[in-house]
Amino acid sequence: MIILKTTRQINGIRKSCRIVAYILSELKKAIVPGVTTNELNTMSEELCYGRGAIPAFKDYRGFPYSICASRNEEIVHGFSNDIPLVAGDILSIDFGVLYKGWYGDSAFTAPVGKISTETSRLMRVGKECLYRGIEAASAYRRVGDISNAVQTHAEKNNYNIVKGFVGHGIGKNLHEEPQVPNYGTSHTGYILKPGTVIAIEPMLTLGSSDTIILKDGWTTITKDRKLSVHFEHTIAVTEHGTEILTIRD
Repeated sequence: MIILKTTRQINGIRKSCRIVAYILSELKKAIVPGVTTNELNTMSEELCYGRGAIPAFKDYRGFPYSICASRNEEIVHGFSNDIPLVAGDILSIDFGVLYKGWYGDSAFTAPVGKISTETSRLMRVGKECLYRGIEAASAYRRVGDISNAVQTHAEKNNYNIVKGFVGHGIGKNLHEEPQVPNYGTSHTGYILKPGTVIAIEPMLTLGSSDTIILKDGWTTITKDRKLSVHFEHTIAVTEHGTEILTIRD
């Protein structure tokens, strides 16, 4: 069931999303050679509790950390650890909070120190895919328009979409209907009625889109061990336009 949100309810989600955006901005500043993802995880928790919010991912279906910290070939759901980041790495952080009954969710991929031109291009196109999807997410268009916009831009730039993970509705629950795939056909799927709040989250790979889930049961990597990027925003579709609720400064 798809739950449309009122203006008041969107305001509640917006407050959660602002906390997410603030914390991700702070984490991004801290991503430098030598830092560990365990340190970033601790930092996210301290900032979250300091804002009166609860980390959304910790203990969600048994996930043990507050951030998903996915490094290099890790696509999503990476576990934090004590291995220092090194220059040339890339790190994807997915993070969400629960604040006064409402969820917010966002993700980005950041460079660690200086990265290669090839890696920089992958990151740029991944972020562009997110914004192409957001541009397609206006009132009375369809989910398939988002999906197709993301897929078309990725494939035009010779990258592959990870098809095993999708965006989603969000509100009182972290994951709600509708699902928002990163591939598909325009003019198909759910009509984006005003009050629709969704998270759009493309994941692109430098090589094959085939994946492997590691023995921890969560961390998903590219089968060919090539790099992957992940970008996500929570957005609200209204009669007056589409708002990015997790926008960062």
